[in-house]
This record gives sequence, C-alpha cells and structure tokens, in this order.
Amino acid sequence: MDKQLEKRQSNIFVSNMVESAIRIGLLFVLIVWTYDIIKPFIIPVLWGAIIAVALMPLTIKLAALLNGRRGWAATILALLGVALLVTPFVMVSGSIIDAATSLTDVLQQGDVKIPGPTQRVADIPLIGGQLYEVWALFASNLEAAVARYLPEIKAAVGAAAGILGSSLATLVMFIISLLIAAGFMTHAESMSKAVQTLSVRVVGKHGEEWANLTAATVRSVLLGVVGVAFIQSILVGSAFFIFGVPAAELLTFIVFIFGIAQLPATLVALPVVLYVFSVQDTTPATIFTVWVLIAGLSDNFLKPLLMGRGVSIPMPVILFGAIGGMISAGIIGLFLGAVILAIWYELFTTWIKLEQHEATVEASEEKLAQSTQSESNQ
Repeated sequence: MDKQLEKRQSNIFVSNMVESAIRIGLLFVLIVWTYDIIKPFIIPVLWGAIIAVALMPLTIKLAALLNGRRGWAATILALLGVALLVTPFVMVSGSIIDAATSLTDVLQQGDVKIPGPTQRVADIPLIGGQLYEVWALFASNLEAAVARYLPEIKAAVGAAAGILGSSLATLVMFIISLLIAAGFMTHAESMSKAVQTLSVRVVGKHGEEWANLTAATVRSVLLGVVGVAFIQSILVGSAFFIFGVPAAELLTFIVFIFGIAQLPATLVALPVVLYVFSVQDTTPATIFTVWVLIAGLSDNFLKPLLMGRGVSIPMPVILFGAIGGMISAGIIGLFLGAVILAIWYELFTTWIKLEQHEATVEASEEKLAQSTQSESNQ
C-alpha cells in the first residue's frame, strides 16, 4: 500500500514537473518572440518617454495658453523639435555638399592651388614642424602628397561617410521619438497614473516616490548635459562665424556633439586656433583664442549651476551616472545611467536612515526600560 502511494506521488510529481517545464518553456518562447517584435521600437519609445518627461512642464504652460488643449500643445512642441533637429542637419549637409561640389569642380579643372604655410605654423610648439612639412607638401606637389597619404585620406572619407549615414538614421529616429513623445504628452495624466501604479506594484510603497525621482532626474540631465552642450556650442560657434572660419556650421555641430558626449570642446577649438593664427594677424587671432578657450571651459561652471536642479541627489552622482551610462549604452545611457545611480543613492540613504532609526529606537527602549526598573526599585 505504501509503495503504491509512493509510486502515485512520484508519478504526480513527474507529471507536475513536466507540465511546469512545458509552461515555462512556452512562456520563454513567447517572451523571446515578443522581444524580437518590439525590439525595433524600444529605443524610439524610450527616447519618446525621456523627451515627454523633459518637456512636460513646458507642455502644461503652453496648454494653459491654448485653453487647456493638451494635444495642440504637444503637437506644437513636437513640430518645433523636428524643426530644431532638421534645420542644423540641413545646414551642415548643405555646407558639406557645397564643399564637395567646389572641390570636385576644382579637381576637374585641374587648377588646384593650395596656399603654402607661413612661418607661424612652423613656430607652433610640438607639432609645428611636422604640420609645416605636410602642409608644404600638399601646397607644392599635390599629386605626390595624395599618393603618400592615400590610405589616410580613404579612411577619413570613409569615416565621414559613415558618420553622415549614421547621423541621418539618428535624425529619423529622433523625429519618430518626438512624435511618440507628443502622444505621451497628450495623454500624460493617464500615462503617469499607469507608471505610478506599475512602480508601486513592482517596488512597493516607494514606487511612486521613485517614479517622481526618475522624472526629475531626466529633466536634470537634459538641462545639465544637453542644455550646457547647447549653450557651449552657441558660444564657441559664434566665434567661428564672426571670424569667418570655414565650415563653421559643421564645427559648431561637432562642438555640440562633443558637449553631449562629455568631451572637452577644446579638442575642436585648438585646431581651429592654429588655423586662425596661420591666416590672420596676431591681434584678432589672440582675441579668437581667448574667446573660444573661455567658451570651451564654460561647462566647468555651467554644470554645477544647472546639473541636479530640482532633485535632492548630489550633482556628482548624476554626473557620474550620466557619463558612465553614456560610455556603456550610448547617448540614451546619459539618462538611464543617471536614473539608476540616483535610485541606488536613494536606496543607500534610506538604508542608512533605517539603521539610524533602529539604533535610536533601541536606545529609547533601553532608556525607558532603565527608568521603569529604577522606579520599581524605589
């Protein structure tokens, strides 16, 4: 009898185990298929959510001016964002196309004249001698220079074409993200309630607080990283335009990208400074150098002013999270990294406060017990 019961229990266990394995396997297959289906939309939707969170205060103010028409406000901001994205890209692309067309015409005519370097180029510390030699070779014998540096030229052209192609794909992705953001901003209240409900369901009673922290951190990163990069590119780019630097639009755009990537703008400005010193007099070249260097270093005092505003998280935590996230996950990591470190900081401080609270409670209970014992002894 015992053997039959044991055999029956064993069969039931095996049957349940097989059934559970089949269910888990089907669920795993379903998850994999679902991920493959939604994978192309993950990045645009994430960017749409980030943009919507960042622009929500502005959407509310604009909707108030439009008699509460949230949809119109979201649409106007989305179209404005598309215009701000497309206009610089068209300007930069037009500058590149014009330069390529002019270069092609000159090469077809066979009348290529490159001005030779001045002695000022040779006097530049460290790199002046080598730069003077290369420049002089291109000015005196272009065919020999091209033959000598052909692999480097091909690599540079290929890299430029790849950057242009990826920039176009990124532009299209951001336009789609802006349209998604418009939808999020239009239905912001219902989306916010759903996110808060999901947050509470996933992480417990602190879910709503962390959802608000996430929104505030995204706005802080947008203001402290992207905002500072935009201001810095305007300051540096204005010097490029005023002093007549060739391809000023492209250089300004590169400064903006460097600012987002947390790279110093001086990496772009220093070669331009060398060019300006080689073609202009000492006084305007010195003014240009001081201008771009001050503008290139402006992020050192702009970030402490703008980064971390509106959140209780220290600025270094958000900055380190943004930089580390960008290194590991690209531009979108700027926001994800800052949010993750901000949540970990809140977890750590909550744990510290909990330990201190427990210690205080234990001390109070011990003090109360001692006072009660002393009263009973009396």
